Amino acid sequence: MTLQEMDLRGENYSTATGFIILGFSSRLSYQQMLFGLFLIMHLVTLGGHMTIVLVTLVDPALHIPMYFFLRNLSVIEICYTLVIVPKMLANFLAGNHRISLVGCATQMCFFIALGGAECFLLAAMAYDRYVAICNPLRYTLIMSRPLCLQLLTVACTSGFLLSLGLTALIFHLPFCHSHEINHFFCDIPPVLEVACSDTHADEVAVFLVCMLILMVPFLMILASYVLIVASILRIHSAQERRKAFSTCAAHLVVAVLHYGCAIFIYIRPKASYALEQDKVVSLIYTNVTPMLYPAIYSLRNREVQGALRKVWDRIFLL
Repeated sequence: MTLQEMDLRGENYSTATGFIILGFSSRLSYQQMLFGLFLIMHLVTLGGHMTIVLVTLVDPALHIPMYFFLRNLSVIEICYTLVIVPKMLANFLAGNHRISLVGCATQMCFFIALGGAECFLLAAMAYDRYVAICNPLRYTLIMSRPLCLQLLTVACTSGFLLSLGLTALIFHLPFCHSHEINHFFCDIPPVLEVACSDTHADEVAVFLVCMLILMVPFLMILASYVLIVASILRIHSAQERRKAFSTCAAHLVVAVLHYGCAIFIYIRPKASYALEQDKVVSLIYTNVTPMLYPAIYSLRNREVQGALRKVWDRIFLL
């Protein structure tokens, strides 16, 4: 690999034209086993989210704001996993784990953009549930289609703009001779680890952007659910209370899984980073939780189950 040798403050460093993704294990037998395991998980994830997209499009009963947001959340999840998993699977089988500088920056940019869009979209979904439960008589008036489209546009645009700025900030840094990334994709903390210059200012900027992407929507979700729970507890009918809780449970579980893993990775001091441990947590939120989301949303949702049966009958009873 060609490296441009330079000297900065008396220290030698190099501007790498690419990186080596170390992944998990160098043993071929483990690589093949992991390839098979994560290929199955990836196919299940894609199949689950594509199913949600399909049923929420074809069933008119699901053409409401709640399922509009759910459909777009699944689209984001599909793109999100496609940014990370195919390259990870290729590395399990390939002897060469290299990724170009541009490829690494592109992967990081789309990963942050889609993850940020998901964070903001989950906040929009919490607002939808708040209006549905706390102001049901005006729900259709407030949650109009133009507002839903505006919320989706703001979520995606905010995610991509913040991602572009953050990626540019990180990749303006010089990188060391040892350009090995101790991770399975180009995530922020391991890429910063191989930077040679002082990264304190960059780490502060990353922290602030992550606070904006993660904590602001998460606090909005918590505030929404405080009001939602207070409203539900005022409902006299136990059956109506259970129904109200059930409409929020899936979204709350997904939000806790998504934000819990992301906050653990990105909003903590650098001194507490443990890349081997972080790889496991990253593996969970890039592979395991996206696979679970369709099941979480459909297992106790009678409307989704009914739509699935209709689609099944149309396909196999023709």
